[in-house]
Amino acid sequence: MIQEKVQRQREFFHTGKTIDVEYRIKMLKKLYDSIQHHEQDILNALEKDLGKNDFEAYMCEVGLALTEISHMIKHVRSYAKEKTVKTPLGQFAARSYTKSVPYGTVLIMSPWNYPFLLTIDPLANAIAAGNTAVVKPSAYSPCTSEVVRQILEECFDEEVVCVITGGRKENAELLKQKFDFIFFTGSTNVGKEVLRNAAEHLTPAVLELGGKSPCIVDKTAKIELTAKRIVFGKYLNCGQTCVAPDYLLVHSSVKDQLIKELKKQIELQYTENPLNQTDYGKIINEKHFERVKGLIDLDKVVHGGKSNAETYQIEPTIMDDVTWDDAVMKEEIFGPVLPVLTYETTEEIIHLMQDKPKPLALYLFTEDKQVIKAVTERIQYGGGCINDVMAHLGTSELAFGGVGESGMGNYHGKAGFKAFSHTKNIMDKKTWMDLPFRYRHHRSELFSKLLRVFLK
Repeated sequence: MIQEKVQRQREFFHTGKTIDVEYRIKMLKKLYDSIQHHEQDILNALEKDLGKNDFEAYMCEVGLALTEISHMIKHVRSYAKEKTVKTPLGQFAARSYTKSVPYGTVLIMSPWNYPFLLTIDPLANAIAAGNTAVVKPSAYSPCTSEVVRQILEECFDEEVVCVITGGRKENAELLKQKFDFIFFTGSTNVGKEVLRNAAEHLTPAVLELGGKSPCIVDKTAKIELTAKRIVFGKYLNCGQTCVAPDYLLVHSSVKDQLIKELKKQIELQYTENPLNQTDYGKIINEKHFERVKGLIDLDKVVHGGKSNAETYQIEPTIMDDVTWDDAVMKEEIFGPVLPVLTYETTEEIIHLMQDKPKPLALYLFTEDKQVIKAVTERIQYGGGCINDVMAHLGTSELAFGGVGESGMGNYHGKAGFKAFSHTKNIMDKKTWMDLPFRYRHHRSELFSKLLRVFLK
């Protein structure tokens, strides 16, 4: 069944209908209108799957998805247009140009933590680039996956966009198929499996993974504002964000002050009893709840630490005096637990980060331009912010993606269009003139001198 659907998409792509930019814009507008029509259904589904309140769900999922679609509608004509580039004198007379063309039939595999946004964002890029797409939403967020299925079936024929629901069995079957491009968002371990299967068909892939994203706070940081922004980003979606600050590296001279402000901000943003709040989110399922809970060392908890096994909720938690040997530092936390470590010098931080797997994001709070220069130039990471967290995801003008262990390739806006496109590089050689010196029987000492002039 899956093989047949992929084949039908491939046959439809070969008709050339998706090459028409106006057709792509029409499809994007249909998707935009359908999302608006189903807005409340989406919000309800996100509340059931992850406990997200309507404001957070719209801000971090529906609104950002609509923004990306709008960007594609506005810019796709420009992105798809041929671009003329310079032609060397030695190739006179000719026109050289680049042409973005769709890969063909693509596979999009999305995660459960932002199940709507991280399905629709890459899909909008894929449609804008002129592909047909097979979409595989996560089985861990079934309510949102069902709404996604309804929306996409309402907007598109299966030959254009097809939704495959299910779990590991369906994932395995999909990865056996030959796609022209694969876009995956999820864990590093599953990402490795995706890449192994892609290699069987030499299929290009973008992998958006994760890792332990550090948040560095130096002694010049504005501590009150720093704490406010860290609490917002860390505990959003109960910490289940791939680019959330995973842990803090704080200059020892400001650690106590920062922890004091973090506690204050948690109570301001989440009240003194977050587990009693009806709009406080939850961990996705029992398996992940027990995993995150197992990372908490109650002897090192300085705020929070309580949980509710019936609702899969864990309080916003801070752990102090953490070391690299603690369980919480051995894996990506992906939950509302914030470990605090200290440092003394910028060089110490740089050497430390250079020996760690490359994170998806890095955040730096400082007023020192030299520190900014050192950290941004010498530490490898996907992307990030200075004096904020996660804000770089909120614009289609900045590409988003990992490096090394945190992923490969990027998307959003123009980068997303390029991710789902192959760039053809073409030289159109004119026939009204033909320079003779490249042909063997026309070679002479004069032409040899001319050749050296042209190729210098």
